[in-house]
Amino acid sequence: MGIMSVPSTTPRPVAANSVWPRLEPLLPQVTKPIQYVGGELGAVVKDWAAATVRWALMYPDAYEVGLPNQGVQILYEVLNELPDVLAERTYAVWPDLEKLMRAHGVPQFTVDAHRPVRDFDLFGVSFATELGYTNLLTAIDLAGIPLLAADRTDADPVIVAGGHAAFNPEPIADFIDAAVLGDGEEAVLEITTIVREWKAEGRPGGRDELLLRLARTESVYVPRFYDVDYLPDGRIQRVVPNRADVPFRVHKRTTMDLDAWPYPRKPLVPLAETVHERYAVEIFRGCTRGCRFCQAGMITRPVRERSITTVGQMVQQGLEFSGFHEVGLLSLSSADHSEIGDMCSGLAEQYQGTNVSLSLPSTRVDAFNIELAQELSRNGRRTGLTFAPEGGSERIRRVINKMVSKDDLIRTVVTAYTNGWRQVKLYFMCGLPTETDADVLEIADMAHEVIKAGRAATGSKDIRCTVSIGGFVPKPHTPFQWAAMERPEVIDGRLKLLKQAINADRSLGRAIGFRYHDGEPSLIEGLLSRGDRRVGAVIRRVWENGGRFDGWSEHFSYQRWVDAAAETLPAFGVDLDWYTTRERDELEVLPWDHLDSGLDKDWLWQDWQDALSEYEQDDCRWTPCFDCGVCPAMDTEIQIGPTGRKLLPLTPVNGLKLPTGAQQ
Repeated sequence: MGIMSVPSTTPRPVAANSVWPRLEPLLPQVTKPIQYVGGELGAVVKDWAAATVRWALMYPDAYEVGLPNQGVQILYEVLNELPDVLAERTYAVWPDLEKLMRAHGVPQFTVDAHRPVRDFDLFGVSFATELGYTNLLTAIDLAGIPLLAADRTDADPVIVAGGHAAFNPEPIADFIDAAVLGDGEEAVLEITTIVREWKAEGRPGGRDELLLRLARTESVYVPRFYDVDYLPDGRIQRVVPNRADVPFRVHKRTTMDLDAWPYPRKPLVPLAETVHERYAVEIFRGCTRGCRFCQAGMITRPVRERSITTVGQMVQQGLEFSGFHEVGLLSLSSADHSEIGDMCSGLAEQYQGTNVSLSLPSTRVDAFNIELAQELSRNGRRTGLTFAPEGGSERIRRVINKMVSKDDLIRTVVTAYTNGWRQVKLYFMCGLPTETDADVLEIADMAHEVIKAGRAATGSKDIRCTVSIGGFVPKPHTPFQWAAMERPEVIDGRLKLLKQAINADRSLGRAIGFRYHDGEPSLIEGLLSRGDRRVGAVIRRVWENGGRFDGWSEHFSYQRWVDAAAETLPAFGVDLDWYTTRERDELEVLPWDHLDSGLDKDWLWQDWQDALSEYEQDDCRWTPCFDCGVCPAMDTEIQIGPTGRKLLPLTPVNGLKLPTGAQQ
């Protein structure tokens, strides 16, 4: 399926030629051509010849999803601040442009200077979800890079995977050269230094030596240096290095002092409409709430807070540069920041009388209060509020360690309604371990109670809530990594019963929106999240059969995945159910056991047993240590305030003024 025939000995060019003259005539024939043009505010184009190390950074989805990605924006800025380093961005192209690119020989390109991705030294791909794997194969193939890492030469970029899905990169081990676990800021600088030195020495030992140098850091995983042995029943016997000078385990990177990394300073401002258009500040990283389903909360431990003063300066600089009118205070649970009250009141005062609004995209039910509600709505604009009880019944919330009572939820939502919000979104999951129909049907009771309480508190019938349901997917490095998945038809049956229950009372049902993802995409995500190297054959077959943009419901084909699994997995003595609906036992070697997230496997197993016993675990930020293993393993510790400082008055930075268009 490759579009170009490039001799494997072709050296990387001194000056990459822009593909724009060939690309531009194709753009009138595709949807949303603006997404391929580049030139956004915040974009950087550097001199190719002046750069020693060159990165192409990709979020493997469409521009509208990929451009706002915080991780890619941070690395883009960090790398481009180095005088001898160049970083450009590339995104997945829609099938209409892919077809034209293949017909006209146009390779995968960057949006910044429209340079061919194959000409770069490094091709970094950030995966937030495993459903982007087929888009990775499209990009590699369009770039003219051999699909299999084993077939690449010195003329090809080193493909590095990152993001949360990189904590189990085994399903794509055949297609990537390396993976980085954890935080990327310091990791990309270390990789850059290694590449710079290797090139300065005349590329000794070729590609293999470069990959070996990366592997020796013990924080870059190079799959080619590890062999996997299997037992007769299909389980993994062991994963071992195939050479003496690479580590048995690869460790995650943890950036401890977030104040030292105040990025993005110059956020990218999109030309086309994107899913998020705001200046986003990550106010802390990590979470210790211990929700057992949540991979992000587990793998990003320990908690590291950004100080209130740094947040204030980042907001001021970011708004001045970008002209955005919304500030998103991001984290896994933003209201848990030890100084969130002062932070919100300080920002609300700073921007009072302007059209700048604040939002907490991730808010725990039990951390939202009247004071916070008033600060978030002080200037009259109210961004959406989403609360995530996750489980419908108190029993299932004990299983997942998300202890929020129905009373807590109703009290919180009433607080929002009485402070001017008219719409809230409630997020739940279906298919959780030990779940029954009854657990799911309690979601309807909760939604009805929310509407009734909101109407009573406000005296208005203009109250709405949206119930959004996602399918549960067990993830690596969580207590649920051993859990069996529920079959799609069971999940779909429960969702059908839930919809009937919500609409059983027509007066209340009319005020409740119902959105859900059916069970089929979740099962495939489960295959990819807990798969091993044998799953790579499934991914490749799906891609060869037209699989693209599997995270989009209109492009996803469950049957295509089922067929590909049936065609490829029996040769290995396993099948789709073996990877998804099968519960693992304690002693099974899991595909990611050689990749160290810092969490002790014995601790995770005990927490899995606690889940089955419906036993709750407290938040170790405020209680004694539970020995999850992260702090001693990573030689780190939880970092929380309060600092005792206030946000205001902010010292003007370089004479900054209110953002463009912010004055009333």
